[in-house]
Amino acid sequence: PEIEEQLSRIAGNPIKITFSPHLIPMNRGMLSTIYVTLRRSLTPVQIRDIFKKYYRRERFIRLLPDGVLPHTGRIRGSNFCDIGFVVKGTRLVLVSAIDNLVKGASGQAVQNMNIMLGYPEHTALDTIPLYP
Repeated sequence: PEIEEQLSRIAGNPIKITFSPHLIPMNRGMLSTIYVTLRRSLTPVQIRDIFKKYYRRERFIRLLPDGVLPHTGRIRGSNFCDIGFVVKGTRLVLVSAIDNLVKGASGQAVQNMNIMLGYPEHTALDTIPLYP
């Protein structure tokens, strides 16, 4: 409910989504699938333009090339969130991958601290030691 609440607040209209995090037995990484019903049909180019505009200043968001979906191996040990999508008509399927021990936990805390204290957002997040 909180995801829909925040999306609705930002959009100024009620937003309904289906969000499915996929947790599998591995020591780090989380893959999420988000299903969205669009009000009108959009092309992949239009969707990409929306994402590029919204995330244009976000250093840790990587929008993947058309037809490429993220996987946890590419974000392991990083503060990145990789996003891929497939759109057909009014149906949009987004897939994101994060390292839940970095972006989902300590890395997010460091990123927020940097912003709050006026440091560059990426300070101490460009090279993160990896274990396990």
